[in-house]
Amino acid sequence: MTDQARHAQESPRTFARPDWLSGARFYEIYPQSFADSNGDGIGDIPGITGKLDYIAGIGCNALWINPCYDSPFKDAGYDVRDYTRVAARYGTNDDLVALFEAAHERGMHVLLDLVPGHTSEEHAWFRASGQADPADRITDGKNVSERYIWTDCWISGGDGLPFIGGEAGRDGTYILNFFKCQPALNYGFAHPKYAWQKPALGPDALATCEALLGVMRFWLSRGADGFRVDMADSLVKHDDGGKPFTIRTWQYLFSKIRPEFPEAAFVSEWGRPYESMQAGFDMDFYLDWRWDGNPNGYNMLLRNTDTPLTHEGDASYFNADSDTSIAPFLDQYLPQLRDAEREGGLFGLITCNHDTLRTGQRLTERERKVAYGMLMTMPGCPFLYYGDEIGMRYRPLPTKEGGYTRTGSRTPMQWEAGAANLGFSTADADELYLPVDPEPGAPTVSGEEARADSLLHWVRSVLTLRAAQPALDADAGFDVVAAPAEGRAFAYLRRPNGDGADGTDGAAHGESARTLFIAMNPSRADAQVAMPSGELAGDASVLLGLGGPSIDGGLLTLPPQSFAVIG
Repeated sequence: MTDQARHAQESPRTFARPDWLSGARFYEIYPQSFADSNGDGIGDIPGITGKLDYIAGIGCNALWINPCYDSPFKDAGYDVRDYTRVAARYGTNDDLVALFEAAHERGMHVLLDLVPGHTSEEHAWFRASGQADPADRITDGKNVSERYIWTDCWISGGDGLPFIGGEAGRDGTYILNFFKCQPALNYGFAHPKYAWQKPALGPDALATCEALLGVMRFWLSRGADGFRVDMADSLVKHDDGGKPFTIRTWQYLFSKIRPEFPEAAFVSEWGRPYESMQAGFDMDFYLDWRWDGNPNGYNMLLRNTDTPLTHEGDASYFNADSDTSIAPFLDQYLPQLRDAEREGGLFGLITCNHDTLRTGQRLTERERKVAYGMLMTMPGCPFLYYGDEIGMRYRPLPTKEGGYTRTGSRTPMQWEAGAANLGFSTADADELYLPVDPEPGAPTVSGEEARADSLLHWVRSVLTLRAAQPALDADAGFDVVAAPAEGRAFAYLRRPNGDGADGTDGAAHGESARTLFIAMNPSRADAQVAMPSGELAGDASVLLGLGGPSIDGGLLTLPPQSFAVIG
């Protein structure tokens, strides 16, 4: 291990989280399906730029854009062929820089998707690395012989890891991540036991780190505001429980990049903040997992079913017909939230994402309104997946570019009722990246804008309130008030950061800096929650309500399927 690597390993988190994350409200965009500006049937970067005012109008001030780099698209862009070139179907590098600039003019930030664990098999690094003659394993002046994990014989196994042989001139098989087309980059092994296994944070692993740092610098220097990092916990092979070697690898990377770009934000796809925060990430978000019918905490909220296309039998907390309490979710969520807070990081919630089935086909609009009220007023930065604000539905579709069952959550954005392809593209329908929803009454932005009580207007109202209230900042205080094990109500306090006796800082925030009491009732029966005495301002009232919540003395009455923000 080098002295630099050892120093990174031993140093605690020393870099402050960027201030702008405290007020960030993210909108995730799957670029090939958002807006097609040139009529070729595929979404593109200029299409995103043209919709920035729409995104800002919803109340989002930050973007996460799924991979837009050059790729053969065998895994929808998560198989990167060139990290430093925008895929031609999305436009050019200049188009992406123009997007950064347009976003910044509007006070918005942009995260790109960083894929650190593997590349495409078509990447120049991999083609050179697989050459038979070691002298030919050079690209861009760098020796990339150990940039990937190669065994030392064409018939060697992968020591328990998936591997491919017989596809390169090199006498060895290569270790892969996920699909056959995704050779694993070499960040080393926690405990090497064969000659071909290089040590984590050894010279070869650090050379890979330097290559990744080059990618980060390339885009951060051109205006990107940071990265959401794909599968951030999977760098070092055969890592120990708790991922100590992967954590040390990220500590090394951050020790290099953060002094150069202190305002850059790094959001991990990790799902275990007690690890990701040690690694040095600014934020983690709760991943949706369900294995063999067993839900994790997040799955309990929105997707607690083995038949995700039907409402019946769904035990999700926000299903009005379930009898699920919020308590099991909190049992898993709260320890992770506190872990993130102790390390100075954030733990966020998502409405959905490109890997998760949408809920519009199963939960009613009212159920989703209550759900989004909670998701967008909890700690951490909320992540709104494109189209969720209008109730886009998951559609069972044949796989596209390695999407498999995920394909149905990646369909084109539905902009305008009555327009060709619902306003996504002027191309012929059979030229679209994926088909638009053909059902009569498919939700669209234009239709939702015209309906006063639509989901879109509700999302806008919640995010507008979040932007206006310091108590709803990502790092503001959070305490559970009501979470009965046998009941359906859920209530919590959010307190603004400050130095006042009541947790406020009037000089910094004025009258808006007040503690908020947030409560919901997803069931079909009335519920009542006692409001915490002494916590709220004397003139506390309903700042935002769904379903007619009312206050009588110190008691909040929540009608069926209702939501309230009191302040």
